[in-house]
Amino acid sequence: MEKNVKYLIIGQGLVGTWLGYFLQQRNISFAIVNDSSTASATKVASGVMNPVTGRRMVQTWMIEEVLPFAVSSYESFQEKTNTKIINAAPVVLIHPSQQMKDSFEYRMDHDNVYLKNNNPLTWDSFFNMHFGTGEIESCYWIDLIAFLEAGKKQFAENYIESNFDYNHLKLVDKGIDWNNISAEKIIFCDGVNTMMNPYFKTLPFAPNKGEALIVEIKGLPSKHIYKNNLAIIPWKENLFWVGSSFEWDYTSTIPTDAFKQKTIESLNALLKIPYKIVDHFVGIRPANTERRPFVGLHPSYPQIGICNGMGTKGCSLAPYFTHELIEHIENNAPLHVEANVQRFKHLMSV
Repeated sequence: MEKNVKYLIIGQGLVGTWLGYFLQQRNISFAIVNDSSTASATKVASGVMNPVTGRRMVQTWMIEEVLPFAVSSYESFQEKTNTKIINAAPVVLIHPSQQMKDSFEYRMDHDNVYLKNNNPLTWDSFFNMHFGTGEIESCYWIDLIAFLEAGKKQFAENYIESNFDYNHLKLVDKGIDWNNISAEKIIFCDGVNTMMNPYFKTLPFAPNKGEALIVEIKGLPSKHIYKNNLAIIPWKENLFWVGSSFEWDYTSTIPTDAFKQKTIESLNALLKIPYKIVDHFVGIRPANTERRPFVGLHPSYPQIGICNGMGTKGCSLAPYFTHELIEHIENNAPLHVEANVQRFKHLMSV
């Protein structure tokens, strides 16, 4: 059966779901091609939106614009789909060293936007706290599994379960044809698969491997995120996502015993209450050397677009930049200069 749409979206991860949602809200026709059997970074991501990052406790890139838009978008999505998606979850910092405590206190004195002191006694029965605690406000946890499932249900009439074969992609004067689907634009947001895309494979991708455990910790309050040398994030009832690693030079995409044992050692040192390992998984993040997204249209083929490379900040960046891409295509609005894929025009023209 032939299908004519304005947009053909490749991948229904975090970015593909937001593209579909914003197009649906505008009554713009689209179809999503997704192979649910392939590994998805979204499915194993922590789902955290945190405005503070790194050992220096600095604000994340563009957070003042990105975070309010993301929160509003997730709240709109959950209302539209009648699915609980977004949860306010302040980060309890359990300082792992005197250096980290000093860094927190320095930021409290010099750049206190999201940081605050808290009462360590609140957490004394759960954690070993040799260097005290602090807190980061305006943090959220996104239930990504529920988000993807709600999106797939919302787009049921527009969803195509299939792998994408580039050999079947044909460029025509004002669009593309693929497997009896005609579209004005095709947007690739299929994570690390885009590294094999003949139109975008020359972009400076730098994928990294992340491992995490699902851990049962009965009695630990689930209204907060806990961060020490590792992050402990609410997942489901009594279950917590614990991780994660960042490996830039990896030789295997399977879970490693080394990560598991290192995490167990950290949990043993941190927790005062019992826990049980339930699961262990891996995700490959489609990051890049600049740690900035790839957003926009191909310089030589304007019917082909990309929205990818969100890295570890995908939950907050994806709503903002998918919306910006649609505005760019539909209304010729400018793309953020640090995200616009045209900055690599010289690489894609080779």
